[in-house]
Parts: sequence; structure tokens; C-alpha cells
Amino acid sequence: GKNMSEIISGKIISAQINRELRQEVDQLKTKGIEPCLAVVLVGEDPASEVYVRNKKRTCEEIGIRSIGHNLPDTTTQEELETLVQNLNSDPVVHGILCQFPLPGDLDETQVIQTISPEKDVDGLHPMNAGLIAMGQPRFISCTPYGVLQMLKRSGISTSGKNAVVLGRSNLVGRPIATLLSSKGWDSTVTVCHSRTADLAEVTSKADILIAAIGIPEFVTKNMVKKGAVVIDVGINRIDDPSKTKGSRLVGDVAFEEVENKASFISPVPGGVGPMTIAMLMVNTVNASRWQNGLAEMNL
Repeated sequence: GKNMSEIISGKIISAQINRELRQEVDQLKTKGIEPCLAVVLVGEDPASEVYVRNKKRTCEEIGIRSIGHNLPDTTTQEELETLVQNLNSDPVVHGILCQFPLPGDLDETQVIQTISPEKDVDGLHPMNAGLIAMGQPRFISCTPYGVLQMLKRSGISTSGKNAVVLGRSNLVGRPIATLLSSKGWDSTVTVCHSRTADLAEVTSKADILIAAIGIPEFVTKNMVKKGAVVIDVGINRIDDPSKTKGSRLVGDVAFEEVENKASFISPVPGGVGPMTIAMLMVNTVNASRWQNGLAEMNL
């Protein structure tokens, strides 16, 4: 029948996590610990400025201190890395976030590797990626972590399920696949991508389908098994003359047609997006706990 899907709202779940964090941060402050995030923004990319503003606003709501470092786009690699090293050695700062993309020919990989793995709240350092691969995660990158929380808090069981991850990026697809196959999540995972043969056949065997391929409305209903759980990680802007902006946001899933076939589906916007910021906050609070000898939060 129509609308058999339950909507997994990242908006609602992230608000719930942020409320828990606010209590957590209040508790930490009574112990003399003030979680602190340093946010580094280079140049004047409008999208990046919006993201940074949202991150700082969420810090404020939760009671996390945020310190902004806004650098001109004339900043050299050496200047940027020196700033990061200063933040590494500043005991007040628990988490370091450098907003990407960087302007000009600044080297993002080099910057990621300069951030102390203990303060890498984005979970991008090779050491933290390696810990995930070993089944001993410290910082989980925010988008994969958000997807896991959406599944868990929607009461979706992953154990023994077939999970298909569409996309293999280091930022999203790869870590989600690794995490879902790890102890405690226990899914049987297939990673597919643009080169996969018979893609629709592979994806339509999924009990849980994670779309992170970066192509607007790529996943159509013939690619989805009836009753599957569909998480849409895509954020794509497409032209739409009927909108004031002349465009609108869509995911990697053709929402209207898949909605009638899935048991659970996450929308775009309002799905994975808000979760990503909430998990950055979780990572920052955990960083402040670990750096003060406390165990991680129990989510």
C-alpha cells in the first residue's frame, strides 16, 4: 500500500542526542572539564561558512566551547600546519576540526595527518581509520557514526542482516561497511560502486541499503527489496525552476518511488545531515573525557 515506510528523522534523533550531550556537558563542567572544539576555516567558501556556523551554533546549544580560527585564502601549508600543531599542544582544546575543502593547492591529506589522533574529532586520521578497521574504534567519522545511531535509535536490528553499501569513499562508504560488519553490529556486508556488475541485483538483496554514491536520485525502486531499510547519505543540489532558489536538495535515492517499497527510509534534507553535526559533538565530548582519563559516553 501507499506510504508503508516509516521515516527515520535525523532531525528528531539528532535533537535527542544533543539533549543527552547537554546533560553530559553540564556533568563534566561540575568536574572542572569544559569540552572545547577548535574550528579552522581557510578562505571564504560560502558552503563551508554555513557548515562552520551550524557547528558553532550546535556547540553553543550543548555548552561546548568553540574557538574559531578563520584564515585568509593566502594561508600557506606551513602556516596552516603550524596552527594545527599549536592546537595539538594546547591542553584547553580537546577536538580539532579543519573545514574542507581547502582553497588553492593546500594539501588536505597532509593537514589530516598533522592533527593529533587524540584530537581528531572528524575521525579522518589514518590511525583512527586503522582502529576502525581493527574493530577498536576511537573516533568514528561523523557521517558513518550518524548512520549507525539512526539505525540503533530506530530499533533496527543489524545482526545477521544483509547490508549493502553503495559507495566506497574513505569518508562514508568504506567506514560504514567496516563498522556494520564488526562485532556488535554483525551484518553481512557487500560494498558496491559504479563498477559493480548487475548493481540492481546486488542492491535488491539488501535488508539494509546505505546509499552514498553521490549521484542524485540514483537508487530507484527496482533496486530496492520490499521492506528494506534505506539510509540516504547523499546531499545533491539539483536545478528546480519551481523553487525560489532555482534549485533544491535531493539525496542519492529517488525518495517518492522508493518510499512505498521500503520499511524505513531517511529523507534528504533532514536525514543524515543533522546527524553528522550531532556526532561531531559526541566525538568532542568523548575527546574531553578521554583526555581527562574518563571512559567514553554510552550512546
